[in-house]
Amino acid sequence: MASSSDHKATVIDGKAVAHTIRSEIADEVRQLSQKYGKVPGLAVVIVGHRKDSQSYVSMKRKACAEVGIKSFDIGLPEQVSEAELISKVHELNANPDVHGILVQLPLPKHLNEEKVLGEISLEKDVDGFHPLNIGKLAMKGREPLFLPCTPKGCLELLSRSGISIKGKKAVVVGRSNIVGLPVSLLLLKEDATVTIVHSRTKEPEKIIREADIVIAAAGQANMIQGSWIKSGAAVIDVGTNAVDDRTKKSGYRLVGDVDFKEASKVAGWITPVPGGVGPMTVAMLLKNTLDGAKRVIEQ
Repeated sequence: MASSSDHKATVIDGKAVAHTIRSEIADEVRQLSQKYGKVPGLAVVIVGHRKDSQSYVSMKRKACAEVGIKSFDIGLPEQVSEAELISKVHELNANPDVHGILVQLPLPKHLNEEKVLGEISLEKDVDGFHPLNIGKLAMKGREPLFLPCTPKGCLELLSRSGISIKGKKAVVVGRSNIVGLPVSLLLLKEDATVTIVHSRTKEPEKIIREADIVIAAAGQANMIQGSWIKSGAAVIDVGTNAVDDRTKKSGYRLVGDVDFKEASKVAGWITPVPGGVGPMTVAMLLKNTLDGAKRVIEQ
């Protein structure tokens, strides 16, 4: 591969892009408020006291406040029964001031995630995980009401960086319901030729090397090496993995699924971790909530 050793990929600044999107959302919220006297509302349901979930929720609350979306926080005890949780969801479904409902995952073991998520009204499923939304995403000529936030954020980063998708070879690493599967369906909708690489794939590097666009969502620190990346490819790294680092106060640092340092020498574009896809996920959640509100308020 003939790359000059001083080649540096364009780093896609997810923080900056998310900031732009948030100010666009704030403008639209202001217009809704002035014209109709109503603002979008997002309900976040959190069960139990997981530290990571708590911090996600407070981040979402702050993001809502920043753009003028009203947030409803529903904290339920770890031991809450499934029936109680579902009746809470039904209450939010019926509340006209709530336009988006988010149940923070993972739920405690005694609760059936699939059953609970299936109870969220399709019109308020801002996470985009309702099987009907995913089903519509999978079908030609159908449009889901909402796209899942992280996949939507990945495509937004590509489009706002001027990277075209049509006719390109895209490889998605990972097949989770949250990222891998929906992002591959989205890329397909945008006319990419899509290959999904997963834990049972033979010779993944061979497949990844052909990709014009790589979406890494495997959850394995630095799994994708620089030598696996085609020269000039766009690399979107969804991985957030904690690795031990004695020099940090927390004792760890976050890295992606892609070896950033090596891949930067080959790729055309690359997202950093942190500061790449992460901020986009929250921005897309706000965007979905705004879109859900507009459907109701502007009727």
